[in-house]
Amino acid sequence: MSEPRFGRVLTAMVTPFAPDGSIDFDVAAELARFIVAEGSEGLVVGGSTGEGSSLSDDEKLSLFACVAEAVTVPVVAGSTFANTQQSVALTAQVKATGAAGILATTPAYARPNQRGIAAHLGAIAESTSLPVMLYDVPIRTGRKITSATTVELVRTHPNITALKDASGDLVAAAHTTAVLGDALDLYCGDDAMLLPFMGVGAVGIVSVAAHWAGPEVAGIVHAAGAGKWKKAQRLYERAAASFAFESTEAYPNPMPTKAALRALGLAVGECRLPHGPSDPELDAAAAEIVASLKTARG
Repeated sequence: MSEPRFGRVLTAMVTPFAPDGSIDFDVAAELARFIVAEGSEGLVVGGSTGEGSSLSDDEKLSLFACVAEAVTVPVVAGSTFANTQQSVALTAQVKATGAAGILATTPAYARPNQRGIAAHLGAIAESTSLPVMLYDVPIRTGRKITSATTVELVRTHPNITALKDASGDLVAAAHTTAVLGDALDLYCGDDAMLLPFMGVGAVGIVSVAAHWAGPEVAGIVHAAGAGKWKKAQRLYERAAASFAFESTEAYPNPMPTKAALRALGLAVGECRLPHGPSDPELDAAAAEIVASLKTARG
């Protein structure tokens, strides 16, 4: 297998906030280094797990620069919104921060057709010389990027090189990889779907649970990539509770991740509104998840 541009194991990093609600850049740098030490080969910053919709443009640019300076792995910048003009304007500024790529998400709320999706994502790709990772997450955006649209975008925009697929559509993913081959790096965008996505040609994952289960997530990806499926299955079983914990109706992502990181002693703070604050039940569950994983590792 050839090495993908952004690495095989990426973590969609949370954004740490100080008690006053501002970004804590010192903790962001500390967290980035911690995640990399736990096995991540790249970081996605300012995406949905990073509460990107709650960050201003200036905050995003400062955060991209902070994290890019803190680590030596690729940093993929979540610089897009439903507003195409705003996405283009911010994306054009990302290269100066030292980030290695762009995360371009399907526009949320507007629910455009496939032609509109292609035009939106194409305009973002044309605004930068950085490589672009498309992000397909219908549960958040209300629209899926079809396989045909992905193929069109990759063939017409050479800097679109990757797809983070959180759609759960294995049939479409398998078709896309079969058609595009090495022209596109497919990443699983949902920890729980990691094993089947590796089975249909994913090069790796953009993970949430890798914040606290980095060795397990990295182990699954590298074992499956080497054809060691039994080992991958054993590691998946160890991490399964973490995958189930990372987002629920009561505590949606990234609330559980921040709770797990606090349990590890990292001062990432609470989420910004519209996410609610943590509570004793979530904090106790996070402490149990972290402790159980540590015990399983021996």
